[in-house]
Amino acid sequence: MSTVLVTGGSRGIGRAACLAFARAGYDVAFCYTRDGAGARETCRLIEEAGAGALSFCCDVSQEGQVEEMFASLLGLSVLVNNAGIALRAQIQDTSLSDWNRLFAVNAAGAFLCTRAAIPRFLRRGSGSIVNVSSFWGETGGACEAAYSASKAAMIGFTKAAAKELAPSSIRVNCVSAGMIDTGMNACLTEAERAAFAAGVPLGRAGTCEEAAAAILFLAEQRYMTGEVLRVDGGAFL
Repeated sequence: MSTVLVTGGSRGIGRAACLAFARAGYDVAFCYTRDGAGARETCRLIEEAGAGALSFCCDVSQEGQVEEMFASLLGLSVLVNNAGIALRAQIQDTSLSDWNRLFAVNAAGAFLCTRAAIPRFLRRGSGSIVNVSSFWGETGGACEAAYSASKAAMIGFTKAAAKELAPSSIRVNCVSAGMIDTGMNACLTEAERAAFAAGVPLGRAGTCEEAAAAILFLAEQRYMTGEVLRVDGGAFL
């Protein structure tokens, strides 16, 4: 059976991705940082779907923790770099430590996990990596400069890694998520949510399950690499 590792799998898009892969026949490993109760619930749901579940408490911005996590994995066929944090602040109110923390988790975390996964994929003779970026990484978001820049970095990393790893039969793709109904958007007021949805051609936020379906699709498409697949209800149009 194939194994997937999903970073940030205790809730939201990460949990939905874990369940999508479990239902597709994968054993599922995932990591989380603080939400132990959420991680236990994700494990329960994965096992309920008939798959093996393994969870790690791991901050993907910490090199040692990432290396320890990968050392505990017996096999790997797919890596989903989903772990991410956000910050809503004007540029002049964003500290350097805020900026560095977003890049450490969102961009460096994807780099560290990808670097750790490559030797395993090389031994296997193939592999698939899906990075979860954001609509704001393509268009930029006012009051979200640090978040937008870190997600843009993930897109650039996706394309560079896809070119570098393709000769080794390792594919690297990216989901560019629009407004998805997750806890990350809990800071938005109902009026703000309605205003954003009004600017989306499909007229609503996306679901975690819709984003997860795109992640699974990219993971399994054998003749796609370097692709940025938008799941945004047409917001980029």
